[in-house]
Amino acid sequence: MMDTQVLVVGAGPVGLTLAVDLGKRGIRCTLIEKNAAPLGYPKMERCNPRTMEIFRRLGLADTVRAAGYPPDWPMDTYLVFDLMRPPLFKMAHPTVAQAKAKRDVTLDGSMPLEPYQVISQYTLEPLLKSVVEKIPNVDVKFGHELLSFAQDGEGVTAQVRKSNGEPVEIRAQYVVGCDGGSSVVRKQLGFKMDGEPHLREMRQALFHCPELYDKVTAPRARHYNRIDDHWTLFIVQDSRQHFTIHAIVEKDEDMATLFEKTVGTPVKFEMLHCAKWVQRLLLADHYLENRVFIAGDAAHLVIPTGGLGMNTGVGDAVDISWKLAAVLEGWGGPHLLQSYEVERRQIGAINVKASGGGTSGRAVWRSAWRPDIEDDTPEGKAALAHLLELAKVEAPKTFRVVGAELGYRYAGSPVICDEPGGPEPNIEEYEPTSWPGARLPHVWIEPGKVSVHDRIGDGFTLLRLGKTKSAASCFQLAFSRIGAPFSVLDVDNPAVRDVYGFDYLLVRPDVHVVWRGNELPADPEKVVRIVTGH
Repeated sequence: MMDTQVLVVGAGPVGLTLAVDLGKRGIRCTLIEKNAAPLGYPKMERCNPRTMEIFRRLGLADTVRAAGYPPDWPMDTYLVFDLMRPPLFKMAHPTVAQAKAKRDVTLDGSMPLEPYQVISQYTLEPLLKSVVEKIPNVDVKFGHELLSFAQDGEGVTAQVRKSNGEPVEIRAQYVVGCDGGSSVVRKQLGFKMDGEPHLREMRQALFHCPELYDKVTAPRARHYNRIDDHWTLFIVQDSRQHFTIHAIVEKDEDMATLFEKTVGTPVKFEMLHCAKWVQRLLLADHYLENRVFIAGDAAHLVIPTGGLGMNTGVGDAVDISWKLAAVLEGWGGPHLLQSYEVERRQIGAINVKASGGGTSGRAVWRSAWRPDIEDDTPEGKAALAHLLELAKVEAPKTFRVVGAELGYRYAGSPVICDEPGGPEPNIEEYEPTSWPGARLPHVWIEPGKVSVHDRIGDGFTLLRLGKTKSAASCFQLAFSRIGAPFSVLDVDNPAVRDVYGFDYLLVRPDVHVVWRGNELPADPEKVVRIVTGH
């Protein structure tokens, strides 16, 4: 007797997103988390545009935005000595309101449907937890730690320990380990992590200081990089009364001293949390074994530079979610679940590389720090000028990841009708493309109101974009034979056809293109069997 169809291990943002998506697809799901409650400190604070598009499809984008930065809060980043002196260098970024205004009038597919959103992890996790707890077919169990599991031909038996020490056995058809960098699931599977395991050790501290912006003269922003020899990064959290610092220091007390130095004027504050963390760039050699999968930090560990950690994990979650649902509903073929590793591991590799590139840029300008850099002397001024010259080139690399965020493509996937060639991965720039495997570019059907994305259903969707539209009955029949959900979307807008470049596109539930053409395929049955994993 199965207790659940899918056991999700770990209730961080990735596990919670996976449980929400599975639950909304009607899958019986159990979510376990060893901690008694969500974390009270932020490991992340930025949902990138692709994550926000995913939350939009889950009906959560507006809820997430309401809990995070207000739309007009400045998103700029500065290099400073402290917050009482004029900034030394500004990296300008649009506010959410500005990004939305530009998006609303952009018709060429180059903009995401949803801009980014700053929301602290300690805000996002309880929000997602409150959502998933309302889904009837999802059982949420905090204070439940996975100890071990055993696979067989029918399912997986997990040994779990409750916080009071009581043992519990959970039987599931599939298990997904979203249990972080020290993943129990990954370790039991024996998967190795390749890459850079120990680049540098830092501390992160969380501070509460409601009066900060009443006292400092610095412009409001998202990040302040303090010019020092500690790599001090000062981050404004979603309340704008909480702040985190990442820095290289010897002891916890040094973080409070750094807070005072960065602020630059006496303020009342409290340090709520402080812990060590290690910069790593690691990728698991496998993402699945039979009925057990890993996702998020369990599969890839990146430096927060560029915000590619949690956001990559959310991409993992929506890839495996619809595939698990397809198999459990009986229409997903034997290759569908296997494609998860083929698709998502290559994205993990690209994003580990992207994160490393941003960090190496930071290392270049940070290395130019000199002890006399604040001195009003020719030597001090020359040192500062040299650092700023490097920073203007190297510091923006941290943020040049929109290609990694939106432009990733599942090359070589067994469940996509690929075409010879294809665009190479571009980490820094996003070029909209309908090439099979790519995320369907966002284009407005009604400018500023309805996107093509909004009309893509939870199954496969055939877009008919040309002036003449052949009957889709051949696809309809082929999908119905397998039992897969299928719908047709007609878009009579030449601008949309121009962006996508073809008369017909077949799009799967996670809004990735799986086939395209100017005529319907001669063998639709073959296309359908490929894209459903048969």
